[in-house]
Amino acid sequence: MTWWHAVIVLVAGIWAGTINAVVGSGTLVTFPVLVALGYPPVTATTSNAIGLAPGTISGAWGYRHELTGYWPRVAQFAVASFLGAIGGTILLLSLPKDAFEAVVPVLVGLAVVLVIIQPKVSKWVAARREGNGKEHRPGPLLMFFIFLIGIYGGYFTAAQGVMLMAVMGMLLSEPLQKLNGVKNVLAAVVNIVAGVIYAFVAPVSWAVVLWLAVGSTAGGFLGAKIGRKLPPTVLRGVIVVIGVAAVIQLVVKQFS
Repeated sequence: MTWWHAVIVLVAGIWAGTINAVVGSGTLVTFPVLVALGYPPVTATTSNAIGLAPGTISGAWGYRHELTGYWPRVAQFAVASFLGAIGGTILLLSLPKDAFEAVVPVLVGLAVVLVIIQPKVSKWVAARREGNGKEHRPGPLLMFFIFLIGIYGGYFTAAQGVMLMAVMGMLLSEPLQKLNGVKNVLAAVVNIVAGVIYAFVAPVSWAVVLWLAVGSTAGGFLGAKIGRKLPPTVLRGVIVVIGVAAVIQLVVKQFS
């Protein structure tokens, strides 16, 4: 890895860590960057999972005050994320490399769509909550969805945070800031589980992991402390632009 590649990866890691702590989808920054630098999609995905894990941990730590008294419930959710992440890594490692590379543009496109519609989902959730006045407690349906999102996160991490916020916002009554803290913890669980498995059995660029880890850790603290003051529209716009560019690049690469 050249020094300027390292700088690019470091900056991308900081930005991704900040975005993950605030709205999720930081992988839509780092994944296209790594592909543009010449890394194969599988290596980019596995290195992302390991390198961004410290950032999700620091982001979760930054939201610890919002989760005071809620940790037993978070532990229940984490079990579903843990099992789902194992399933997702098995899928990535067992499916042919060509199959993964073919489906990546679809996954990135799905993640971009989720980022675009996330504000509308949040508004709908808030209106629904105010309208029915009910307290929604965790149930089997929520655990099932968290498990499925864990599978997705273990296979391809982009936008799992957006998915978690949408599902929990619809099925729980807790404030959105608390749900954001839960999201950060569950994303950390998925990234750690996937990262540990990939570290032993998958192709990984450890230079990428190092600079992503440093950058994402700093970004996670930054996002938890001041990221909530940044305009969400700006962050979301950057994610969408980068995500669309990634889809175009991946599609062109497949047909070239």
